Amino acid sequence: MRLLALPTLLLLFMSISGSSPAASVESSIWGKTPAGEEVKLFTLRNAKGMEVSLTNWGAYIVAVKVADKNGRFADVVLGFDTLDGYLGKNPFFGCIAGRYANRIGHAKFKLDGVEYPVTANSGKHQLHGGKEGFDKKLWSAKPTPSGVALSYTSPDGEEGYPGTLQCTVTYTLTEDNSLKIDYHATTDKPTVLNLTNHAYFNLAGEGSGDILSHELTIPTAQITATDDDLIPTGEIASIKGTPLDFTSPHEIGERIGADFKPLVQGIGYDHNYVLSGSGLKLAATVKDPASGRVMTVRTTEPGVQLYTGNHLNGVPGKGGHIYAKRHGFCLETQHYPDSPNHPSFPSATLRPGENFSSTTIYQFSAE
Repeated sequence: MRLLALPTLLLLFMSISGSSPAASVESSIWGKTPAGEEVKLFTLRNAKGMEVSLTNWGAYIVAVKVADKNGRFADVVLGFDTLDGYLGKNPFFGCIAGRYANRIGHAKFKLDGVEYPVTANSGKHQLHGGKEGFDKKLWSAKPTPSGVALSYTSPDGEEGYPGTLQCTVTYTLTEDNSLKIDYHATTDKPTVLNLTNHAYFNLAGEGSGDILSHELTIPTAQITATDDDLIPTGEIASIKGTPLDFTSPHEIGERIGADFKPLVQGIGYDHNYVLSGSGLKLAATVKDPASGRVMTVRTTEPGVQLYTGNHLNGVPGKGGHIYAKRHGFCLETQHYPDSPNHPSFPSATLRPGENFSSTTIYQFSAE
């Protein structure tokens, strides 16, 4: 008699006080790509009941289940129930965006005096790595004691980028309810690199409606100013006292419809905030007052892109939910958009012999 296949337990439970499971990582076959490649779903759990689901297709975050102030768990990221949703065209729901996340103006840049045209996929510009970015690649997977390390080799010339890039993104679920993302990369030729995760969050629970009542704090009063195509002009602009200023807590929806040029350009918030300081630093804090859920974002990156789902237009999501405009928000830690075309911005250049390393932590709590 043949038993039905169950998720493979990759790692044994570690114990707290000899009894309670502290961490587990499970893996199951989730489906296949159109080319017949096997895709896996990984589920991470900690002793507090937090659960994170990931897939090695596009390195997507598929689910993040956290408790509210009453101990009730809900999935707080937008996405799909099955692999098919991630295989098709989607608004980058939780993927790793690369080789260059965000925008490359006019789909070209110069490096060491050589101009490199890259694939235009957003009008005349490039967005999130081109037509076949890292979100559309099958990553190899290796379990860790409390997470999974996903690796992808981007060949020289892919989407126009020079150099063979060896890239590893490690997701770790910690016992303080943090999802830690570590990025590492090396190259055999000079190239440019900007990696981020593009999860859409709704702390009230995915499918619960818009995020306009969420209270947001971002500890900086500067952004990279943009033109009407959201391509940086090179100016670091002060937003102190404007509707983009979140240095003190404001509801996301409080000023989102203001007649203020950057908000008009982005059809809401779609802006790169300039973070100060080095090392791991605070990038943002978000609270949903109704559920009490709080998300704190820390990063080693110099910027964070706030995006408020301005272009969601009825995407069929999990459980039959329909994701409409502003039903989720993104906080994409990153180097500045279009950095290769702005020498004054922090450099996004990676050279042979160098090791790219970056960390972002999304920590969840309730109050």
